[in-house]
Amino acid sequence: MDAAVRELSYSQAIQEAMAIAMEADERVILMGEDIGVYGGAFQVTGDLVERFGPDRVMDTPISELGGAGVAVGAAVTGLRPIFEFQFSDFATLGMEQIVNQAAKMRFMLGGEVSVPVVMRFPAGSGTGAAAQHSQSLEAWLAHVPGLKVIQPATPHDVKGMLLAAVADPDPVMIFEHKLLYKMKGPVPEGHYTVPIGKAEVRREGRDLTIVATSIMVHKALEAAETLAGEGIDIEVIDLRTIRPIDRETVIESVKKTSRLMCVYEAVKTLGIGAEISAMIAESEAFDYLDAPIVRLGGAETPIPYNPELEKAAVPQVPGIVAAARDLAKGVR
Repeated sequence: MDAAVRELSYSQAIQEAMAIAMEADERVILMGEDIGVYGGAFQVTGDLVERFGPDRVMDTPISELGGAGVAVGAAVTGLRPIFEFQFSDFATLGMEQIVNQAAKMRFMLGGEVSVPVVMRFPAGSGTGAAAQHSQSLEAWLAHVPGLKVIQPATPHDVKGMLLAAVADPDPVMIFEHKLLYKMKGPVPEGHYTVPIGKAEVRREGRDLTIVATSIMVHKALEAAETLAGEGIDIEVIDLRTIRPIDRETVIESVKKTSRLMCVYEAVKTLGIGAEISAMIAESEAFDYLDAPIVRLGGAETPIPYNPELEKAAVPQVPGIVAAARDLAKGVR
C-alpha cells in the first residue's frame, strides 16, 4: 500500500473530512444534538469541539425541526453548515425545512440564493435500535427535486464525497449506514473529492449486474465471490449517489450482462430499486435483457427489535446468493 494511504474507519474518515473542511474555510460549521462535548451519538464528531470551539461545533436543542431550520438559514446567509441528525429516522421531524425550504429556495427565488447545507443521517438496521431508529429513508428525500442524496459505502468515498458535498452550492443529504462506522479501509491524506452523481464498478463481471447501495455493496461483493466459485461472474455497481443517478454506468453494465438485480436495505416497495428498474425499462438497455429485473429490498415491515427478526427483515448474503444464482441460471 502507498505510504500516503492509511487505514481509517468510516467514522474517522468523516471526522477527518469535517476537520479539513473547517480548517480550509471558516464558514464551515457543525450543528446537531450532542455533537459537542459528547462527540455525537455515534462519536463521529469526536474532539472537534476542542479543536474548533463551541462557536463552530454547536450543540442544538432537542428539536430536529428547529435545528434543521437554523442550518438552512445559516446556509442562506453565507455559512456552510453540516447538520447531524442523531438517527436518519428523525428526518421525519425536519421534513418541512428539508423539503419545503432547503430544496426549493433556489428555484423559488429565481436562482438568486443557494443553500449550501449538508445534512448527515446515521441510517439502517443492525444495531438493535428497533423500529423508530433503524429505518432507511433515503428514497423519501431522493424523491425531492433540489436535493442531492448520497450513500457512500467505503471510508475512502465517505471522506471524498463529504468534502464534495461541503463545496456544493446546493443541499446534500448524506446517509451513513451505522454498521459501516467501524469498517476500515484505505483513505488518502489531505483534501480530495469523490464526485457526486458518479457510480463505481466495484467488481467487473459478465453474467449479471447487481446494483447496490451502502452496506449492501459489501454484501453483494461477498455474494459475488461465493458465486464465482460456481462459475457465475457477477458485476457489482456501487451506486453511491441516488440523486442524481449515474444512468450511463448502470445502462452500459446491463447491456453487457443482460441481467439486473437491485439490492438495497430500504423497504422494497417504492425503493431505489424501483427507480433503477424503471430507468432500464425506459432505456435502450431494455432490449438487451434476457430475464426480468429482480429487486431485493427490505421486508414490508417496521424493523424488529429481536436480532434474528432484524436480520430477516433486510437482505443478507445468503439471500443475495440465492436470488442471483436463480437469475443467472434463468430460474426467475
